[in-house]
Amino acid sequence: MATRKVAPLKAKLPKIEELEIVQDPQTTAEVAGLHYVSDDEPGWTRKKHGKSFSYFDHKGAKITEAKHVERIKALAIPPAYQRVWICPDPKGHIQATGYDERGRKQYRYHPQWQQARDETKFARTLAFAAALPKIRATTEHDLARNGFPREKVLAAVVQLLEKTAIRVGNEEYARENKSIGLTTMKNRHVKVEGTRAHFHFKGKSGKWHDIDLKDRRLSTVIRKLQDLPGQSLFQYKDEEENIQHIDSSDVNAYLKDIAGEEFTAKDFRTWAGTVAASLALQELQSFDSEKMAKANIVEAVKAVATRLGNTPAVCRKSYIHPAIFEAYLDGSMLDSLKQSVEQQLEGNLKDLKPEEAAVLGLLRGRLAQKAESAK
Repeated sequence: MATRKVAPLKAKLPKIEELEIVQDPQTTAEVAGLHYVSDDEPGWTRKKHGKSFSYFDHKGAKITEAKHVERIKALAIPPAYQRVWICPDPKGHIQATGYDERGRKQYRYHPQWQQARDETKFARTLAFAAALPKIRATTEHDLARNGFPREKVLAAVVQLLEKTAIRVGNEEYARENKSIGLTTMKNRHVKVEGTRAHFHFKGKSGKWHDIDLKDRRLSTVIRKLQDLPGQSLFQYKDEEENIQHIDSSDVNAYLKDIAGEEFTAKDFRTWAGTVAASLALQELQSFDSEKMAKANIVEAVKAVATRLGNTPAVCRKSYIHPAIFEAYLDGSMLDSLKQSVEQQLEGNLKDLKPEEAAVLGLLRGRLAQKAESAK
């Protein structure tokens, strides 16, 4: 199979003090040196030919030029995909789309697009950490509201996202996969006893979760929510006293409103995984060989996987900031964490936990290094 090398990004990374997040895909494509494309545009297709495929342009002409065929094959589009669209532009940020056996649309992105998204993740994680004190203060205020208005119930969900790391959930997953998240929980999925709430539910990939939370205020709110009519746990009363259900889009809209940025429920899990990984690596013995270092990272990832209820592979790929491992492997992590605590516990970050402030300082330092090297 043909392979391609990904050129390093030349674009300047976001400034630390601005904490910019590249949300617009067109901007990200530009940063990556790519062209923003859509599969609504004319593209190439494929047709089964024996045990392989033949490829055709949008006019129906067969594509035979070696460099085009090699690029397409390098995309490794699964044979089972239907309605495949292939980008004619080798610099398109989307290189191909198709539909899997369950009818779900899948994407093959340009490697430089993925790299650009990874680079901007530094700024996103920094911004989320910096916004946490404001998010926490607002949810505390909303949780103290009388009755069961929308803001109070959303505040409860957001606090549970942070304190339990349970996925937010959505109706599609609940309907198709029978997997449960916070917004799709029923009353039967949680039992409240005094100041404790015990969650028992089947999550993503059919895995059963048992999570205990000790929190007087949240346990009280959950117990009262269970008294509302209906089976759904997280519901609120509108202005006309009608019962309304909370879904994941409500949670993400609430987060955007209180934080002023396009954060989502997943950011809580990413931040929790990143902090947990740094703490786990601190507790492991120092290493004197590459083999030991890798073994320690494996153990740290397993600890995070237990916390988040993911597989270690998914945890490492999606929920732990790569800068944590980079800093650990180059030996700078422990010193960075120790030196950054006092510096970060100032101003609007004073409400962060010491370990969170330390991790934020470490990430800021790594971002500064990358920005300097990109000049």
